[in-house]
Amino acid sequence: MQQDSPTVLEFCCPEPRLSVHDQSALEALQYKWIESERAGHDLGDAPILDWIRQHWNGFLRARWIEHLQGRAFWIELDHDDFGLLQRWYRDSWLLDEILARLKCGDENLGILNWAIDVDLPMEDVIDILETLDINARRIECRLCARPAHMQAS
Repeated sequence: MQQDSPTVLEFCCPEPRLSVHDQSALEALQYKWIESERAGHDLGDAPILDWIRQHWNGFLRARWIEHLQGRAFWIELDHDDFGLLQRWYRDSWLLDEILARLKCGDENLGILNWAIDVDLPMEDVIDILETLDINARRIECRLCARPAHMQAS
């Protein structure tokens, strides 16, 4: 019996392959449950819409950073970006500082201002920000009430 050879995706992308959309649906449903419990009744879809407005961008950014660090493979994110930071900036204190600021919601301008204020090497800061290219990595939330693997076929 001949075994099928792995596809390029299977070869370069580790298991498990996670879905940002499925995981965000689980997070939003958990948020809905907590808010409904707090209110004492089912609040319908309002808490899910609140979760999207309040938490989607931060949730996506955290998953994107995990993907770049090679800690989790998210299928909706650029496959070539998986582990990028381990390949290009291993053990960079400056990268760690920039990532910490990104995790807190900072944008490029805020990071540049911080770098100027503390007199960091601007060429290195700009190189890292250009590599990360956070503005090109945003994806639209396609949140539905239930994750795909929980929906009826």
